[in-house]
Amino acid sequence: MTSPSIRKHKVVVIGGGAAGLAAAASLLKRRPGLDLAVVEPKQVHDYQPGWTLVGAGVFDRAATQRPMAKCIPVGAAWIQDAMAAVDPQQRRITLGSGGVVEYEALVVAPGLRLAWEEIAGLEEALGQYGVTSNYRADLAPYTWSLVRSLTKGQALFTQPTMPIKCAGAPQKAVYLSADYWRRRGGGPKIAFHAATPALFGVAHYVPALMRYIERYGVDLQLQSQLIAVDGPGRRATFRTQGPQGESIVHRSFDMLHVCPPQRPLPAFAGSVLAGQDGWIEVDPQTLQHPRFAAVFALGDGVATTNAKTAAAARKQAPVVAENLLAYLDGKAPAFAYDGYGSCPLTVERGRIVLAEFGYGGRLLPTLPRRVLDGDRATRRAWWLKTRLLPFIYWHGMLRGREWLVAPKPSAG
Repeated sequence: MTSPSIRKHKVVVIGGGAAGLAAAASLLKRRPGLDLAVVEPKQVHDYQPGWTLVGAGVFDRAATQRPMAKCIPVGAAWIQDAMAAVDPQQRRITLGSGGVVEYEALVVAPGLRLAWEEIAGLEEALGQYGVTSNYRADLAPYTWSLVRSLTKGQALFTQPTMPIKCAGAPQKAVYLSADYWRRRGGGPKIAFHAATPALFGVAHYVPALMRYIERYGVDLQLQSQLIAVDGPGRRATFRTQGPQGESIVHRSFDMLHVCPPQRPLPAFAGSVLAGQDGWIEVDPQTLQHPRFAAVFALGDGVATTNAKTAAAARKQAPVVAENLLAYLDGKAPAFAYDGYGSCPLTVERGRIVLAEFGYGGRLLPTLPRRVLDGDRATRRAWWLKTRLLPFIYWHGMLRGREWLVAPKPSAG
């Protein structure tokens, strides 16, 4: 029996998504020549914030994808394999192929899992019977096809319990679809079933959003969770919580846009890196693991309370880079993440309510209010979302250019 191959790197980054590549790029920007490797099996990198716009006919799906080989930062080695297990005590990773990678410092950015299977009948129905989701790149064009074809009937949109990535994405699909039908002069009745007790987690932005809910005549059903889908029968089943307690509600549909429940990846949920809820533990400011000093984590898979967005990962990456390099140099982490996350809520084609906030719902606007007012829908925010942010993502965030997200020293 042959021993597994062993390779060594100073720093290993698990995950070639937005968070992992941004952290790798920020590290190499600060320390050119750093021996760094990225573990990622996928051959294509996705710009996931663009999928909602694909579902609205604004972006083409191809514009949201690029070859992974062109996204790996210059100077990083690419290990084209999946991570099977992490042993932080021995500082080694076991790959899906059986190989082993040893490290001095580790960045964990695995993302999360879309738990389609938790909704009975959903997986079998996706992509047909009017059942779709902008949370999958291959289904976003089907969303747009449904929106264009529907002239009457019932359109249902759903949102599960938190946490989910891009908490505003489920209702973005509502607004953009409703706006298209309004501009065309007619469409189906619209209902939005959200398992949450409020339309949005930061109360400051709710009034601006409610104006659009009322404008489009959306039947807003809070504390209503999708639990089953009958595709051929075009019927959705919800568990609702009201003044009289819990009840089961069945609704017919012509279109059903689903945001699936979201969970930690199994490979990490059962590991020593995770807490009881399965998310990877980190100090919420330094993003360093509380029990394994050589481990840092960021992105959708961590147990921080910030919104799980690409904007959050962009703000986290420089903090991880600074603090990890300090660790390698025998110093204490000196930079802090403030919980920043951004959610550009596309309430109509051409206008966006830009929500920017940090830990505890504290408002954290990037630009002065006179430049970009987050209290209302603006055309400037639409330009930011559709033109500037994709450019910043591909040519800034993934290249270690930290425009407007320079890390700040911790108060302590």
